[in-house]
Amino acid sequence: MKIVFAGSPEFAVPALDVLIKSGRKPVAVITNPDKPKGRKRILSPTPVKAFALANGLKTLDYPKIKEHAEELKALGADVMFTCAYGQLLTEGVLNSFPLGVWNIHASLLPKFRGASPIQSAILAGETHTGVTVMKTELSLDTGAMLLVKRTETANATCGELTEKLAILGAEAICEAAELIEKGDTQLLLQDEARATYCKKILKSDCRLDFSKDAASVCRAVKAFSPAPAAYCMFGGSALNILNAETSYVCGKCGEVIAADKQGITVGCGSGSLLITQLQPAGGKIMRAADFVNGRKIKAGDNLE
Repeated sequence: MKIVFAGSPEFAVPALDVLIKSGRKPVAVITNPDKPKGRKRILSPTPVKAFALANGLKTLDYPKIKEHAEELKALGADVMFTCAYGQLLTEGVLNSFPLGVWNIHASLLPKFRGASPIQSAILAGETHTGVTVMKTELSLDTGAMLLVKRTETANATCGELTEKLAILGAEAICEAAELIEKGDTQLLLQDEARATYCKKILKSDCRLDFSKDAASVCRAVKAFSPAPAAYCMFGGSALNILNAETSYVCGKCGEVIAADKQGITVGCGSGSLLITQLQPAGGKIMRAADFVNGRKIKAGDNLE
């Protein structure tokens, strides 16, 4: 079975890696074009492209894949797997692969269709999430499901849960490839009545609201960590909050109740938030306790 793989971020690399190691080396890897990164704006490939080139794979970085359906068909592949590719596929692209196009989506569909399934699961307080391999259709994340793999969210940050789901996605793509090779593709339709959607997370979505209950604020911290990062204002500057836990100490919303070796405890609408990791504007990521020692933040100060 000839395979084409499409993906872009680090999340998709384990899936590509497992295809290679299982003897299913793709005939081509499709990814997004290089983009400038860092303060010096150096043109850099996606993680998938860098990995594919390092493994000697043919790599295609189309700005618009919909304009290249005939080239895809000419590859002679039977199937395409996609994982966090980032572009919508047209009918011409879908019809280029006789055994279909299959996507690894990082949620338990039909929950959290769209661009931010991992963040959205954390924000919603889900105790479990997972990955779903579905057959790709023209509409967003609506295709029938081939298999599902579940895991606990386990109070993880988005970064931690993303790494966990990337490994789960690699296991899923390997199982899916075996099923498709055997022709054993028994599909389960998604329940449209249970469908939810999530949008791309912007920095403007990440300002913390300490008037909310501590559990909600804590989920926001974990959902947006490490990027784009939840933040608040302190002393006129933005302060990224990268990890925290809930606390039951009471205080005014946004007021620093305690600043000590445990971290920074801030009052919320109910309960409080114990900040354990943060990043000041223009600074490095650090323990909140170190920020306390260096910046003299103290009880009675306010975070906005």
